[in-house]
Amino acid sequence: MLKTINLHKKYNDFTALQSLNLEVGKGEIYALLGQNGAGKSTTINILLGLIKATSGDAFINNISVTDHPQKIKKELAYIPETVLLYPNLTGMENLDFFSKIAGFNYTRVELSAFLRHTGLQEAAHHKTLGGYSKGMRQKVGIAIALAKDAKVLLLDEPTSGLDPIATAEFTEIIRQLGQEGRTILMATHDIFNAVSVASNIGIMKQGQLVQNLQSKAFTAEELQELYLKTI
Repeated sequence: MLKTINLHKKYNDFTALQSLNLEVGKGEIYALLGQNGAGKSTTINILLGLIKATSGDAFINNISVTDHPQKIKKELAYIPETVLLYPNLTGMENLDFFSKIAGFNYTRVELSAFLRHTGLQEAAHHKTLGGYSKGMRQKVGIAIALAKDAKVLLLDEPTSGLDPIATAEFTEIIRQLGQEGRTILMATHDIFNAVSVASNIGIMKQGQLVQNLQSKAFTAEELQELYLKTI
């Protein structure tokens, strides 16, 4: 699970995050909507331990991010808008490399199973990432998250730049990961994808969570109308 309590972040006189109280349970997918500068990336960076909150705290599986910034890294996986992997290595070699960094040593059969689980075609497992599409690189990123047994996934604009087919594939993978019991927080601009995959949706404005909604209560069109009124 993931939880923030009165999370606050200031940069001199600028308030990037204000009294954020957020909870995402096991198996839940939470979509965080908002314009650039609304506080979505600040929230994710605090959860990753990359920046410190001015006040308040965040918890990953009941572990304080403030008190145990290294310990929480074992629980987390981060998939940014552009997954940074080694272009001269194959998908399997990248997965093997990053799995070993996380302390895991898998056989080639096990590595291949992780890649297949994300929907990456077997023919691509042994091709270098320099020839991968963005959607294929994201699948390797998800495979790395699975290989390190991450219980909480943080996604930052994961469908940005994907074509409709790749977006649909990615959405199905995320839905499946939620069904497997993983906790997922997804920062996104994609309202239609948020309604499709998320169990709950938050709208951020000027560092504050101003709407906290159940996705099943809205159509994409209704959410878009509310979003435009809110921001």
